Amino acid sequence: MTVVLIGFLVLTTNINTDRSSNKSLTRELDRVVHQDDADRPKTTGEWNREARKTEDAPGKRVERIAKESAEAVKQWGSVYPDTAKRSADSVDENTNR
Repeated sequence: MTVVLIGFLVLTTNINTDRSSNKSLTRELDRVVHQDDADRPKTTGEWNREARKTEDAPGKRVERIAKESAEAVKQWGSVYPDTAKRSADSVDENTNR
């Protein structure tokens, strides 16, 4: 869902070469990406920082990956039923016309 929001922002925002507007766009994208309360990394930079912290401890790295994967699946699982229901309702509306 976050990826869709970021894509929407990028495609619908007039990207200007002005540095102040680029900074405001970066801040807005960061706000959208971090709007949920999950502890897992959300950006490539965050993933890379976390990987550097655990590069000398493969066991700890595997443990963190497992924990974050479980959190991601749990988060996706909480969003999926609502999305599936709305999609099915939309299909029903369109086929009953």
